Amino acid sequence: METIVSGMRPTGRLHLGHFHGALINWLRLQEQFQCYFFVADWHALTTDYAAPQGIGESTVEMMMDWLAVGLDPNKSVLFRQSRVKEHAELHLIYSMITPVPWLERNPTYKEQIKEIVGKDLSTYGFLGYPVLQAADITIYKANKVPVGVDQAPHVELTREIVRRFNQFYRPIFPEPEVLLTEAQKVPGLDGRKMSKSYGNAVFLSDTPKDIHAKISRMMTDPARVKRTDPGEPEKCPAFQLHKIYCTPEEIEEVSKGCRTAGIGCLDCKKIMIKHVIEQLGPVRERRAQLESRPQTVEEILAGGNQAAQHKAASTMAEVRETLGL
Repeated sequence: METIVSGMRPTGRLHLGHFHGALINWLRLQEQFQCYFFVADWHALTTDYAAPQGIGESTVEMMMDWLAVGLDPNKSVLFRQSRVKEHAELHLIYSMITPVPWLERNPTYKEQIKEIVGKDLSTYGFLGYPVLQAADITIYKANKVPVGVDQAPHVELTREIVRRFNQFYRPIFPEPEVLLTEAQKVPGLDGRKMSKSYGNAVFLSDTPKDIHAKISRMMTDPARVKRTDPGEPEKCPAFQLHKIYCTPEEIEEVSKGCRTAGIGCLDCKKIMIKHVIEQLGPVRERRAQLESRPQTVEEILAGGNQAAQHKAASTMAEVRETLGL
């Protein structure tokens, strides 16, 4: 069975963007591959190194959501990156052979240096985090890495590092392939990308009342100032949720109603809101059970940490022998 590796930074409770952007795909993959899904708590330090106090709590919150949506510790290895020290050891070795220009050309590095303000990102950790990602992936000899198009350059850098290692020493690591994820784009309540930092998110653990209140005030086509103004569905952020959640018949109905002003924006949203509430109902129930037994999350993480460490230790034994360390 081929191996899949992927991870998420611990940011606390997850929202619809995480669900449709990654988790739905992970649920499918765990049925087909040997999957390692990890909490990328070391990666959280690349931008939040000055305030790490919330990482532990955010890890538990995120794990609850993973388990609530259906990630199964009997099918996938779920673990914390920082509990498997071999990640750091392989990262150190890779850092010795990775040319600095390879890191400086990383498009994500260039973009975030410009976009993230108020933080000093002139650190090796921020420049070199793709090297740590390469270690995360290859310590389990991953065959495929599920990513969106924007993250594909990171996997390509991993392939280059692997190629360089295998040429310098001996072929230990497979070159992981990009497994492109056709993630549905989920707009936030203000029309921007859904993000906790923007305050525009619908969380997987929100109550039906919260979901209704949030989506009811979601941004719509700005041309529809009055109820009688016709609109264009494709210019309405809320319509993107309709395309994810509603039936073809419902989509046709609201599209026609929007263009003819035959339906108001709130009535239009109600058609979609009921589907969101229905989908998240079982997730919220399972999460409530986990909240009542938080030790379950810690036990699952402990088991996953042990399984991941066993595999990582085997890989590092090969690496040390090859390098004569």
